[in-house]
Amino acid sequence: MTTESTEPAGSAGPAGPAGSAGTAGTAGASGGARAWLRERSELGVCVLLFALGVLVLTDALTMDVDIAQRGPIGPRTVPFVVGAGLLLVGALLAVDVLRGGRGEAEGGEDVDLDEPADWRTVLLLTGVFLAAAVLIGPLGFPIAGALLFWGAAYALGSRHYDRDPLIAAGLSLFTYFVFDNLLGVPLPGGPLMGVL
Repeated sequence: MTTESTEPAGSAGPAGPAGSAGTAGTAGASGGARAWLRERSELGVCVLLFALGVLVLTDALTMDVDIAQRGPIGPRTVPFVVGAGLLLVGALLAVDVLRGGRGEAEGGEDVDLDEPADWRTVLLLTGVFLAAAVLIGPLGFPIAGALLFWGAAYALGSRHYDRDPLIAAGLSLFTYFVFDNLLGVPLPGGPLMGVL
């Protein structure tokens, strides 16, 4: 009696789910692909790293090098290293994500999302960058770079007026020396051209 009452339901039951599974199968496949990609959203970062690496390497290969190269390290060296590094990091990250690795949210981050953005700092940094871009021609990189480093430190909250200008000047001169003398990339020296 129980078998008779369940037989019609059983015969109708498998036909119903089989028919609905057939139509839902295609929808489930696209939904499954979306779910798979959603679970591995870090692959988007891998694609971005690959694209940036290819862009940097392409730009390095098509770079017109009219500058007299002083030694084995030239203007193409840094773009090659950066582009290869981007491709390597993208590949390693993709392998890790496909093996099941996931980035975890930082638990110790004490950022209050209800606080408004600090527009004063953003505007100060923007002004410092624009001023450095305008001043690099007439003043040269050593002075404009020192103003850039010092202004950025001030905009980000450092108030060591005796130490910050010295560190900024040292960083600017070091950067100028590395690019101009070691990498062979001439930067404008400005009034300090004869001294440096």
